Amino acid sequence: MKIIKALLVFTLITNLVSAQNDTSTPYSIFGLGVENKTASGGLTGLGNTGIAQNKPGEINLYNPASLGQIELKTFLYEFGINGMSSTIKTNYLSENTTDFNISHVIMAFPVNKNLGLSFGLLPYTKVGYDIDLEQYIEGSETSYTNRITGSGGLTKFYVAGGFNITKALSLGVDLTYLFGSINQESNIYYESLVNITDENQYRGFKFKTGLQYNILKQDNLNVNLGGVLELPAHLKGNQLRSSNKTLTTGTYMIIESDEPYDLGDFELPLTYGFGVTSTFNNTLTTSFDFTKLNWNDTNQSINKESYTNQSIYAFGAEYSPITKKSYWSNVDYRFGLNYNTGFLTIADTQIDSYFVSAGLGLPLSDRAKLNIAYSYGTEGTVNNDLVAENYHKLTLNLSFIGSWFNKTKYN
Repeated sequence: MKIIKALLVFTLITNLVSAQNDTSTPYSIFGLGVENKTASGGLTGLGNTGIAQNKPGEINLYNPASLGQIELKTFLYEFGINGMSSTIKTNYLSENTTDFNISHVIMAFPVNKNLGLSFGLLPYTKVGYDIDLEQYIEGSETSYTNRITGSGGLTKFYVAGGFNITKALSLGVDLTYLFGSINQESNIYYESLVNITDENQYRGFKFKTGLQYNILKQDNLNVNLGGVLELPAHLKGNQLRSSNKTLTTGTYMIIESDEPYDLGDFELPLTYGFGVTSTFNNTLTTSFDFTKLNWNDTNQSINKESYTNQSIYAFGAEYSPITKKSYWSNVDYRFGLNYNTGFLTIADTQIDSYFVSAGLGLPLSDRAKLNIAYSYGTEGTVNNDLVAENYHKLTLNLSFIGSWFNKTKYN
């Protein structure tokens, strides 16, 4: 019954995750939108590292091999939210925005002492922009205004499993289904109002494998290595377009009504990553991850812009006091750095980003923890008439460890 209740809660939150997806950044106009960069557990406070992390009481979204470490007779579940305040600016103007999102809802449980499973739902990409373009009629000096508004994004549902081959070696697999719609509305103002609405729907599967290996285990030093490989994927796309015109006289005319178009496949690249996590004297843990996305091998193109290979470098450090004499000596203290070269080249400029983070792992009880992380970051540049975004982000992840597989004893 407890599992059924949990699934009902999961279904309810699933509807909330799919229904809301707030963001506001002009770079979400490209491709599938901006990636959801929030991690599970305390990994956001660690710069989004985690390829080699394998804590038994936390769900790791980065490497499914870690699921083999889940303790028997437990059920892990986690819910996350985040809020972000951004300043979007060019050389000429700036604008402040505030966004709020449900970042994820995930669950995991052991099948036996060597096998663990997990499933969950989270935003994969987010789209949100409102851009006014002053354009000229070809062969004329007469201009008109084109207001372009975008919304939506893709949602990720995954099922993953991790298995301990030996005490030192674990393997894992992750099957993900991506689905959702990206909506764009154009309103052209010139002598009349022309409205064009496109609903672009995408869906498809992607597959990831992972491994973790405990290369060194001593009393004062523990070192884990991790690796992940995500195969290229093709998302099917189709578009529903409707358009109409409103004349200055008030006359309303339908030009197209829900006309379907085939968008062709959107290609996701081959991705691989490596990580190393080291724990010193059971108090200080450091992590370093490197991830590569081979966008050059896909056939993606965006007008005059281009996709380019993407590299992500991430570092995290966590301090957990040995003495447990007070509440604050039971808290985990975290710090992280993340640099992303980006996958877009616009005006001969690669749109990169970075963020720094700090976080706390606050115990609420023996089986519940609140992970808080603050991040400050920037994306893009104002050079070459481009756009830069500076943001402050607060992430809250609430995780529980349930004892759901213990048999009830009767006297």
